[in-house]
Amino acid sequence: MRITICAVGRLRAGPEKTLVDDYLTRFDRTGRALGLGPARVVEVEDKKNAGMTAEADLLRKARPDGAVTLLLDERGKTLRSEKFADHLAHWRDDGRGDVTLMIGGADGLDPGLRGEADLMLSFGTMVWPHMLVRVMLAEQLYRAATILSGSPYHRA
Repeated sequence: MRITICAVGRLRAGPEKTLVDDYLTRFDRTGRALGLGPARVVEVEDKKNAGMTAEADLLRKARPDGAVTLLLDERGKTLRSEKFADHLAHWRDDGRGDVTLMIGGADGLDPGLRGEADLMLSFGTMVWPHMLVRVMLAEQLYRAATILSGSPYHRA
């Protein structure tokens, strides 16, 4: 099951990009045997500054056809890492070929796009910068793969 992280904005070279790349590489290595991955990041940018609706259209275009759509949104559910892993395993076992995880821009996600989500996920009630959300999401993907593989990485 392929994983696509669709994010508004560009992540420039720096510690956040290094961490995202590291965790996604780890995810790909661990997840391959589990039928998870590869993972990739698709960045979209609203160059005309048309707002959330334009960003939502760009995110939709970046999403593979038929993909499960998971949005990172402060209004979403907070899940334990094990439950997130269970969702990935369930979608994989149901034969879903693609999961897309979407991260909005500075103003968040368009309400219309939120209405299309299969799942909205929150990393808590605080608002996080999109660069850190990418890092946290990449780490949680790796953690989910280690949970599903029975690795001792996750200590709950």
